[in-house]
Amino acid sequence: LEQTGLIRPFTLHILEQAVGFAKRCQQQGFELSVAVNVSVHNLRDERLAEQVAEILGRHDLEAPLLGLELTESAIMNDPEQSLGILIELQAMGVQLSIDDFGTGYSSLSYLKRLPVAELKIDRSFIGDIPNSSDDQAIVRAIIAMARSLGYRTTAEGVETAEQVGLLSTEGCDELQGFYFSRPLKTGELDAWLSKR
Repeated sequence: LEQTGLIRPFTLHILEQAVGFAKRCQQQGFELSVAVNVSVHNLRDERLAEQVAEILGRHDLEAPLLGLELTESAIMNDPEQSLGILIELQAMGVQLSIDDFGTGYSSLSYLKRLPVAELKIDRSFIGDIPNSSDDQAIVRAIIAMARSLGYRTTAEGVETAEQVGLLSTEGCDELQGFYFSRPLKTGELDAWLSKR
């Protein structure tokens, strides 16, 4: 999809589906937010904020219930243009996250300027916790840096109770991974939510 250029319309289609799903959940009494990964090709599109606003409007969903996840490399592909688009999205109330943080070529000088709300700690730093003191140190540093910049943190790839305990102790805001659930289809998710 990236190579053929089809990633732009595909991402917009996924956004449409995700926002529609979040609205249906809301109508059933579940206040869920949804997050969608955004391609570098979409981030190059000056109309991205306008397109997101149109999708939210069609489904009558509040912008803070939509999260957009962007990789460091996508942002740094054209940092000045990215910054302008991200500021527009943030002004709308859309939640912005840097996905797979720590694995790309991040620039801390840009990081402090980006209007993001969250850093997502890549699973490659989580998998060996609590056995790897190096990974623990990296995770601790990311959480401390994020907190000092006013960002939330989410750990990706959490699979064990030990990881949950350590990440919670370190002050990680959110955890995601197989420990909580494998990926679910819509009908399965409805049943999973109803049980909780």
